[in-house]
Amino acid sequence: MSDRPRTVLVTGASGGIGAAVVTAFLRRGDNVAAHYCRADISARLADWRTNGRGRVAAFAADLTEPAAAGELVAAVAADFGPVDVLVNNAGAAWQGLLTEMSTAEWDYLFALNVRAAFLCAKAVIPAMTRRGQGWIINISSVWGLVGASCEAAYAATKGALLALTKSLAKELGPAGIRVNCVAPGVIDTAMNAGLDEAARAALRTATPLGLLGRPEDAAESAVFLASPAAGFFTGQTLSPNGGFVIY
Repeated sequence: MSDRPRTVLVTGASGGIGAAVVTAFLRRGDNVAAHYCRADISARLADWRTNGRGRVAAFAADLTEPAAAGELVAAVAADFGPVDVLVNNAGAAWQGLLTEMSTAEWDYLFALNVRAAFLCAKAVIPAMTRRGQGWIINISSVWGLVGASCEAAYAATKGALLALTKSLAKELGPAGIRVNCVAPGVIDTAMNAGLDEAARAALRTATPLGLLGRPEDAAESAVFLASPAAGFFTGQTLSPNGGFVIY
């Protein structure tokens, strides 16, 4: 094995959880490829470069385009070396009654939340297999575990990631590749910024710890799953959720 720092690819790095994942891996000394699509992450990039121990660079790609995942992984490998850790975090949400959702909106959610994870994994697996080691971490949600009213499509995509995690863990374990999942509870990010204070208070009340989660809670779970301490973990789901879901 090479002595080079690990290469970590984090998709959806412009969001709250994705940015926290980038920060957490940089602090442990990994080199991180921070993927984004349309958001301006120049300020985040400057902060990462100032405060991280590893090297970081931003890579733009629209992962709803089928060819984009392979092109992204190739660009990252050319800059940093082959991807050692893939964190499939890119995703979007949709709220409303299922009867009000268009087929295009359904297809978009699955293209970004599920198909992009499949294509990114497919792109990194060959090099991981050749090296006999690798980590794939899928970011799901508690809604993938238990379902969610008015978020049926989002919950369905996150449930698909849980099943993908379990299946790939069985498929790739003999190659030394560990595949695990993080299913956060209600995290205080921009995705939940539209909730009014009454809704936020209700969620805190429904959480035994009485808190909303921080992006760092999900990020540290991802870092743990790619650490030596999790060497016997594969096919597992960590759910930092304050007791909101206990399973």
